[in-house]
Amino acid sequence: MSDNIKTEEYLNSILEKTYDAARGYANAAEITDHVDLKRWFAQQGARRTQCAATISGQMKIMHASPEFDGTLSGDVHRGWMNLKAALSSNKDEVILEECLRGENTAIEEYNQVLNHRAELLQTIVTILEAQKDEIQIPINKIKRLEDVAQHIND
Repeated sequence: MSDNIKTEEYLNSILEKTYDAARGYANAAEITDHVDLKRWFAQQGARRTQCAATISGQMKIMHASPEFDGTLSGDVHRGWMNLKAALSSNKDEVILEECLRGENTAIEEYNQVLNHRAELLQTIVTILEAQKDEIQIPINKIKRLEDVAQHIND
């Protein structure tokens, strides 16, 4: 298998998860009642859409075929988030937990692809490392927000 085909597979894998994240944040914005959380979730979804556009753009430069859809597991995860939120007395905490789970999965995906950095163009490695670092920011914020959400009903 050529390096270009491997690179395309790696990037499509991240791209699918990035679409899942963008949709997950849009879903979270829809189901929370908290105005500030709605805004923050929407911003995170927009950031992930920008990440997807960057990856797609790089793939087109490489004459590769980017995926333009998420995964079945992403659909299931969003459904699970909706169900848990509907059944919870503190749905914002549940939403944040599921967003954290999704972001941790994204970090794992980036790490798996970056383990193959020798097979990737340096430009791609730089982009993926920057995006991975960007994902860490909402992870840290979600952890802080979870702490706040846990005590809202106290």
